[in-house]
Amino acid sequence: MRIEDIYGDLPRMETERLTLRKIGFHDAEDMFSYASNEEVSKYLTWETHKSIEDTKGFIDFILTQYESGNIAPWGIELKKTGKLIGTIDFVSWNPRHKVAELGFVIAKEQWGKGLTTEAATKLIQFGFERMDLIRIQARCFSENIRSERVMEKAGMHLEGILRKAMFVKGRHRDLKMYSIMRDETRGK
Repeated sequence: MRIEDIYGDLPRMETERLTLRKIGFHDAEDMFSYASNEEVSKYLTWETHKSIEDTKGFIDFILTQYESGNIAPWGIELKKTGKLIGTIDFVSWNPRHKVAELGFVIAKEQWGKGLTTEAATKLIQFGFERMDLIRIQARCFSENIRSERVMEKAGMHLEGILRKAMFVKGRHRDLKMYSIMRDETRGK
């Protein structure tokens, strides 16, 4: 399995309430509405978007990744409204070792509804079934309780704390490492 086998033509996926799909410039306003919220970006590695131009620059980067067949995010679209409410992706993937790392963000007004867990569960299933992964991991800042809950509800298990493992926004941060193995999902 090669990265371009999946990301050369990013597949569209659906869950009960969501569509996971490619992102385009038509999503700029929706993305800016959550990416400009400091509460949303508080526990993320990227800075809060200050202008729609920041968002358009990020979308331009995503489109370049799509065109190159490189790792890039799926947009999380709420079926009911057709609105982009977040992104989810494998932020890294090592096909040789069959390991990938999951990352996600969702609009604040969608918190607590189970939507991120729904998207994460779908991507975990896709990773094991289509990408031949053995292990999927995810990390979050140690104080990010919401992300921890998403990972746990998606079937991931806490492995431990990586102390001062990432320098983000001016300081070293502790990260909690979660994972799920393919054989832990059989029969579910």
